[in-house]
Amino acid sequence: MEKRTVNPWSWQNERSYSQAVEVKNVESTLYCSGQAAIDPDGTSSDKGMKSQLQQAIANLEEVILKAGYECSNIVRLNIYTTSTKELWPHFPILQEWIAKHNLEQAVTMLEVNGLFETLMIELEATAVK
Repeated sequence: MEKRTVNPWSWQNERSYSQAVEVKNVESTLYCSGQAAIDPDGTSSDKGMKSQLQQAIANLEEVILKAGYECSNIVRLNIYTTSTKELWPHFPILQEWIAKHNLEQAVTMLEVNGLFETLMIELEATAVK
């Protein structure tokens, strides 16, 4: 697999993403459903944004690893949140996870009116190998 990022500017670097990611010679692609703060028994978290973000990251990582992929090969990450204002103070948690795995991914963040039940954040990813 060959991966190339496209960044006409540098300001996105502080926000931990790339403007575009080109991937060639891919063996396979994994499209992950949105992962949120849902316990293994299917119970949605009613905790705060920080806790939900941490659990959503852990759940996303578990799905990717269980499928036989590496988190470092995430090429697209969509972030859905019910409040960017509540998410922003905890954004370094996501940035640290991105740095830990040396991700170079395209990102879209959307504030939405609501997510399933009590959920406040959902992470949707595409990984390749």
